[in-house]
Amino acid sequence: MALAAARARVLRAFSLPPHAGGPPVAPRLFCCSRAGGGCPVELPPGGYRVWRERAARDPAGFWAEVGRGALRWDNPFHTVCRAGPTAAADTRWFLGGRLNVSVNCLDRHVEKSPDRVALIWERDEPGTAVYVTYRELLDLTCRLANTLKKYGIQKGDKVAIYMSVSPLSVAAMLACARIGAVHTVVFAGFSAESLAGRIMDSGCKAVITYNQGVRGGRIIELKTTVDEAVKSCPSIKHVFVAQRTDNEVQMGDRDVSLEEEMAKAASVCAPESMDSEDVLFMLYTSGSTGKPKGIVHTQAGYLLYAAVTHKYVFDYQQGDVFGCVADIGWITGHSYVVYGPLCNGATSVLFESTPVYPDPGRYWEVVQRLKINQFYGAPTAIRLLLNYGEEWVKKYDRSSLKTLGSVGEPINHEAWQWFYNVVGEGRCTLVDTWWQTETGGICIAPRPSEEKAEIVPAMAMRPFFGIVPVLMDDNGKVIEGNDVSGALCIAQPWPGMARTIYGDHQRFVDAYFKAYPGYYFTGDGAYRTKEGYYQITGRMDDVINISGHRLGTAEIEDAMADHPEVPETAVIGYPHKIKGEGAFAFVVLKEQTAHSDRVKEELKTIVASKIAKYAVPDHILVVKRLPKTRSGKIMRRLLRKVVTEEGGNMGDVTTLDDPSVVKEILDAYQKYKEKSSS
Repeated sequence: MALAAARARVLRAFSLPPHAGGPPVAPRLFCCSRAGGGCPVELPPGGYRVWRERAARDPAGFWAEVGRGALRWDNPFHTVCRAGPTAAADTRWFLGGRLNVSVNCLDRHVEKSPDRVALIWERDEPGTAVYVTYRELLDLTCRLANTLKKYGIQKGDKVAIYMSVSPLSVAAMLACARIGAVHTVVFAGFSAESLAGRIMDSGCKAVITYNQGVRGGRIIELKTTVDEAVKSCPSIKHVFVAQRTDNEVQMGDRDVSLEEEMAKAASVCAPESMDSEDVLFMLYTSGSTGKPKGIVHTQAGYLLYAAVTHKYVFDYQQGDVFGCVADIGWITGHSYVVYGPLCNGATSVLFESTPVYPDPGRYWEVVQRLKINQFYGAPTAIRLLLNYGEEWVKKYDRSSLKTLGSVGEPINHEAWQWFYNVVGEGRCTLVDTWWQTETGGICIAPRPSEEKAEIVPAMAMRPFFGIVPVLMDDNGKVIEGNDVSGALCIAQPWPGMARTIYGDHQRFVDAYFKAYPGYYFTGDGAYRTKEGYYQITGRMDDVINISGHRLGTAEIEDAMADHPEVPETAVIGYPHKIKGEGAFAFVVLKEQTAHSDRVKEELKTIVASKIAKYAVPDHILVVKRLPKTRSGKIMRRLLRKVVTEEGGNMGDVTTLDDPSVVKEILDAYQKYKEKSSS
């Protein structure tokens, strides 16, 4: 009873009627005075071209002006940016400046419009949206922050957040920011082993989780997963457990009932004044080595870049309802569900469900009911919904939509046309955005641009302010002119870029700045059109993009290598009609292995338990051996040609230890294909 009462007390504000007192009002970007300022950051006379040219020519001057106008500072910065020992890899921004991210996202908006809606939580249960005002979100954040402090969490401590999308998970992120703790959000679909690996690498002192998650009508056992994970994490002192469902879970000595403690906590928490370059959060992303890397983002530069890109790429205006349907476990959720929109005083939608629950009309029913103005989602979801036909879209009123956006991977032409013509009725701006966890925010997108400038379907097109893309050839030289392809690099630093990989700065330098010294290497290839626009052509390393989630092939291979009957594996990405890319595994079994089908199923189980279900290969082909060079390196390009059925164009195979292996694998693939089709 005590728990239920405490929970009700903390969460009772969530039963507000939709837009009480009229629609929410969202401010423009604020100025830097302590009172919240009054001068919005708007495009100058001459607009886009003036800002773009100035940002490229004088990045320090440009970002100084934008930074002073967009953020509230406790102490102003004295130096806009300074390069370190390895130039771009060590650039620091807004030196001397101090601020608090939660104040920029909450307090200054509460001062002006406390009853403006900050979050609309579209729960998994259809039709059960919950509205949270800025005043309520600040109250929730302060209570959670005071609870963390009560249990010993201090400035600089690391806190893992393993929660489904909700106002409480957003408050957990902001509570960490308020007291100067560093959060690392782990996608609530990751396995216990993946969660444990991230906790151990970052040295987290606490985990915040739910008893259970709810998604697509299914219960997800979050607390059970956390319990399993923390068995191998001695750094964890406390596990804070909130209630998403009414089901009871086992509570141990280090478990703390979050709502019960929040109910007793004060609703005011003094914000910690943070240096511009203090760490705000870490987010783990897959690398080509197999070990996930903790990408580090800092306070001022990241927040500024997320806010400015949110405003200008999507043309966010006062009163708009911004609907980014990403999970907070990914960088898209950080930048365009939480930090960017809230810094701009926007109304942001939290989407807890799936595109097809309870039916394929879910997105569009939500657009109609919540009157969403900007809709930002993944091409994977669009391709999935495309297969269900137009009737699920046209069933609902989408007249509120002004801007559509795609994120996570390049969108194909068919999906772009369907998104634009069917969902957007041929009248909405569609921005195909390119960026990465490491960039902090959108780097290339069709907007902002000159007024009414053309948008080429399925193309990212134009660099954002301060982003200077270059294409490099195999010899590390800049490729001049248009109608050319090469490795996509960025020539100058920008405030939102990651600062390091946690605990391994050399890996950061090697991964992003070593291949092309003096440039940030994205890992992607790109084509620059005759008009000078940029089209992303895909990854150039051993990282695949499954449903918008980057995953190193080495990570899957490492997981499968644990099987005692599998001495060798090679995983490659291949085109997938729905997911964009899928994983295809080639495995070699020990000679005495008799039941290959059993081993395949066991391998799938291993990958699901060690990484996540989405990482499980769609296909596993047993082969006698893998194509290797004389030095023992697996030639994955040959395996890609097998799977994409380019077997007649294998190219140079003279470096193989035994070129006859190619025919072996081609024959095995053909038999596998025939068996699958029958």
